[in-house]
Amino acid sequence: MAIGYTHLEHWIPKQAEAEKAMLEEFEKGNYTLQNPLVKYNPYFINPLAAVVLFKTEKATAITVTVKGKTKPADISHTFPKATTHILPILGLYANYNNTVEIKPYRSEGVTIHIEVGDVVPDILEYCDTTPEYFQDNIMILSPSGLFSPCGFDYAGDIRWHLTAMCVFDYKRLRNGNLLIGTDRLLKMPYYMSGLYEMSPVGKIYKEYRIPGGYHHDQFEMEDGNLLVLTEDLRSETVEDMCVLIDRQTGEVLKTWDYKNCLTPGDGAGVSYTDEDWFHNNAVWYDKNTNSLTFSGRHIDSMINIDYETGKLNWIIGDPRNWSEEKQKYFFKPVGNDFEWQYEQHANVITPNGDVMCFDNHHNDTKFEAEKRPAYKSYSRGVRYRIDTDKMEIEQVWQYGRGRGAEFFSPYICNVEYYNEGHYLVHSGGIAYDKDGVPSEALGPYAAMSGGSQYAITCEVYNDKKMYELKVKGNFYRAEKLKLYCDGINLEMGEGKILGYLNDTKEMDTEIPVEACGEMLPEECNARIEDEIDKFTLFSRFVKGDLVMLMLEQGEEVHRYYISTTATPNKAMCCGSFLDTDDRNIRFGVTKTGLSGTYDVRIIINDKKYETGVQIKA
Repeated sequence: MAIGYTHLEHWIPKQAEAEKAMLEEFEKGNYTLQNPLVKYNPYFINPLAAVVLFKTEKATAITVTVKGKTKPADISHTFPKATTHILPILGLYANYNNTVEIKPYRSEGVTIHIEVGDVVPDILEYCDTTPEYFQDNIMILSPSGLFSPCGFDYAGDIRWHLTAMCVFDYKRLRNGNLLIGTDRLLKMPYYMSGLYEMSPVGKIYKEYRIPGGYHHDQFEMEDGNLLVLTEDLRSETVEDMCVLIDRQTGEVLKTWDYKNCLTPGDGAGVSYTDEDWFHNNAVWYDKNTNSLTFSGRHIDSMINIDYETGKLNWIIGDPRNWSEEKQKYFFKPVGNDFEWQYEQHANVITPNGDVMCFDNHHNDTKFEAEKRPAYKSYSRGVRYRIDTDKMEIEQVWQYGRGRGAEFFSPYICNVEYYNEGHYLVHSGGIAYDKDGVPSEALGPYAAMSGGSQYAITCEVYNDKKMYELKVKGNFYRAEKLKLYCDGINLEMGEGKILGYLNDTKEMDTEIPVEACGEMLPEECNARIEDEIDKFTLFSRFVKGDLVMLMLEQGEEVHRYYISTTATPNKAMCCGSFLDTDDRNIRFGVTKTGLSGTYDVRIIINDKKYETGVQIKA
């Protein structure tokens, strides 16, 4: 019997088909302000959104208000003059019969009701702020574990949610759209196909496929082009490259490989591995110095390079364990209460050239023998002032150290600079073991062992805490924004899939095994998910088995080695795709370079098994 097979339709054509049907229904009916067409969750992935469609005889501006459970929780937006109105409705509540007011300018409006079921997770611990401070903003938490993206209002109610597991950083683009990681896993543990440009209502306008996959962070340049963290998935190292992507075409315009300015192993921290030697988790472009700043978790350092040449300008971090050759790039600490950061995330350059980051302060050292235990650890947001002429560094602000282990996140997290003295500090990776002691393991592994996970997000204004949100689960980053923007909030038309994925690394060695004619054993519990540009094998193997996936088309053969050896992960910035049983594998193959129809066969040790599945490329 053939193994399981599922074809997954890409969101963009699926959404385009649904949108076309919605518009056809709209044009065929007589939908007016008094009798609008209401489409709940029309793009499938935002169950707290809808679209309302109607026509008016005269061009008029329309104000939409989703009524809050309290008056300060109202979410309103005024759309520009038109006679045809296709309006996104954002900020609905789950488990609630929502009231939505639709009001023309200086005219009587109508009220509609949209009932929403139990579609969001129950994860709120508390939200401590005031409506006067937080207003109608939404705090979006991006995934790092089992919970998909959630956005909270001032009262702690979830008002925005994606059911698609779109991971890593969420950023608002200048046009009002969101730029977020896709939900299409390219390679374990968390390397994604690229980025979605998406309306908050859930419509995807573009997927930017990145040849080496996407992870962690991205940055919109002044001209709209995109800096994206990536790697060469066919090389022996990961998370050590950045590319510049053309916003219109998805083409790679420029590439920075950090091995051109650093030597792997130089400056190694406690979490260093030969494969994940740098572990890049942030990128920032500074116009004033025309430079790029990257955060390298596994070297406990932030590095700054020249945008044009890629040459190293400076390094911020503990200079111990670095070569003599690199010492000239380090700063000398001055002032009081100075501390280096360790395994930091989310570097930011402020308008005056200061450098901020979330200092996870994991291990508090670069040496295994000096590691600080979790229960004595702390994390913090920190701001450094640097003088590149004198090569001096001063610590000018911090938040979080005094909270000790309750605010300690050994991985993920971010800071945001809003204005002078006004910052966000998100400690998203707090974990306890099953006995309630701060965990030595990263969040996903603590949870697998019966422990608990939390995330705490704070905003500080002039050293006064103005906001604190605590939720169950670990969340990669926090981003505050308004659901509506001043630009176009929803555009009609089919989205675009841009760029391409590199071909998957193949194994040159041929294993001399004849096909046995037998189907893959049932205990492998195998299935294949097929997509437009890649497919994924899900299966279960015995640790230590020799396993190879084969694509065969006559004399044409492609061989892909599947590792069944347990490998420790010193970093797990997104555990959303981890399996609780490490015998279960998830192996992806892109269709780049393939053409035609291939039989899928699998070698296990000395037998080549049939799967009964064919892949078309």
